[in-house]
Amino acid sequence: MLELDGLTHEYGDARALDSVSLTIPDGQFLVLCGANGSGKSTLVRHLNGLLEPDAGRVLVDGTETTEDPVAARTTVGMAFQEPRDQFVAATVGGDVRFGPENLGLDHTEIDRRAEEALAAVGLDGRKDDRIETLSGGERERLAVAGALAMEPSYLVLDEPFTGLDSPACDRLLDHLRDLHAAGTGLIVVTHDLRDLLADAERVVCLTDGDVVVDDDPAAAVDALPEYGVRVPETVTGTAD
Repeated sequence: MLELDGLTHEYGDARALDSVSLTIPDGQFLVLCGANGSGKSTLVRHLNGLLEPDAGRVLVDGTETTEDPVAARTTVGMAFQEPRDQFVAATVGGDVRFGPENLGLDHTEIDRRAEEALAAVGLDGRKDDRIETLSGGERERLAVAGALAMEPSYLVLDEPFTGLDSPACDRLLDHLRDLHAAGTGLIVVTHDLRDLLADAERVVCLTDGDVVVDDDPAAAVDALPEYGVRVPETVTGTAD
């Protein structure tokens, strides 16, 4: 279980999160949404100890992230929309294998995880490509693959569909559904619910660092456009 208890974070004089409290049960598929600058990315960076609270606490399975950030980062896998600082190897295959290798897994298991993760984001057959040759969208997809390969208890993906064409988006969605069915908790950060509404179990929306919506998708959807979140037109009734 992930617990945020009065989480507050400031950048200088600007308050990015203001006493946010949330409990995220094991295995839940949660969509964290809001307009740009609402605090979404700041919030999720606390879940594995990349940021420390200015006030409040963040607990992963009962342990504060500030007490054991290594355990938090093993339990909570994360891929960011801007992956430039996330890569640790020169090639696609080397990078996606890095995390599983550091878990001490055998080569067969590492190969399986790497192959499945790369296939899920449409980078299968690209393991020998050098990262420096990838486009921006391909680098974002590789960052997602690296998080998938860790097979964490909780997986946080920040705008994972950016840079994906329709077939690649469908493959990633299918993989996320399989992970969720197997018990992985999913937190997907987005400002656009059109690809996720059918699969999410819970929607949390932030505005100016505050939680303004926390509900199941069917109940949340009518309020979301007010906060700069795109939802399917057929849901809001605005389709022609």
